[in-house]
Amino acid sequence: MASITLGGNPASTVGELPSINTTAPSFKLTKSDLSEVSLSDYNGHKLVLNIFPSVDTGTCAKSVRQFNEEAAKLENTKVLCISKDLPFAQARFCGAEGIENVEMLSDYKTGGFGKEYGIAFADSAFETLLSRCVVVIGQDGKIVHTEQVAETADEPNYKAAIDALMNA
Repeated sequence: MASITLGGNPASTVGELPSINTTAPSFKLTKSDLSEVSLSDYNGHKLVLNIFPSVDTGTCAKSVRQFNEEAAKLENTKVLCISKDLPFAQARFCGAEGIENVEMLSDYKTGGFGKEYGIAFADSAFETLLSRCVVVIGQDGKIVHTEQVAETADEPNYKAAIDALMNA
């Protein structure tokens, strides 16, 4: 269980992020068109999993914009922005913001992604939502970088994620 903060108040997650150099756990998430997608659909690509509580908060929205600009232009790279927001809200945000270089995915149906990756809040006002994390997966399906942001309101370290992508 990771100990983080939410607005300066202690919060914990249901587990820990997967370890670097391990195979990324499989997942099934929902796309904006309500179809299902799994990790295996991205075989052979480098992936950035930009994970956050809700696209309707300032920091979460900024991370989507930032990764849309930076990571999405890298060769053979997909940026997956993952939250428990409904797919309709994710699509609305991307349409309003002109976001076209990332894929919005939702864990709203089962919460299985948040549990499998150990990043769902176990307590606090955000209980069951996803904590702010970045996971970078190489073309071989191995995790090359993880970050659990210590204070949920803070942004992730974009440079560290981009550097990990470029070296993957």
